[in-house]
Amino acid sequence: MYGDSATIRKILTETGDTWAIVGLSGNQRRAAYRVAAVLQSFGKRIVPVHPKAETVHGEQGYPSLDAIPFPVDVVDVFVNGDLAGPVADEAAAIGAKAVWFQLDVIDEGAYERTRAAGLDMVMDHCPAIEIPLLD
Repeated sequence: MYGDSATIRKILTETGDTWAIVGLSGNQRRAAYRVAAVLQSFGKRIVPVHPKAETVHGEQGYPSLDAIPFPVDVVDVFVNGDLAGPVADEAAAIGAKAVWFQLDVIDEGAYERTRAAGLDMVMDHCPAIEIPLLD
């Protein structure tokens, strides 16, 4: 429902290649770490966003979205649903073009606000699952 195939395809192929990944740290056991590696393997530039601001997969990390000193195309959110809405709002505030909430991250209010702000949005999907399925 919150990720029609046309929007998923648009975000993955047309929106841009700079993906800020909120919740990405150097913890290799976390899903964000693995998803970031998949995105990189498909040519996406990943930008770790985590309070620790760690370098992950060779990319410098930042403590918040507004600390990133260059434009971000997509904000991929790996935080729980209670925290995801404010991240979506911040994505709109920094001028991102799209927001992607990972599997099981659902916030209908954030979806409506983000879409109303003119951004594309997908919820409850994983780009690492979707991107290999593209033609």
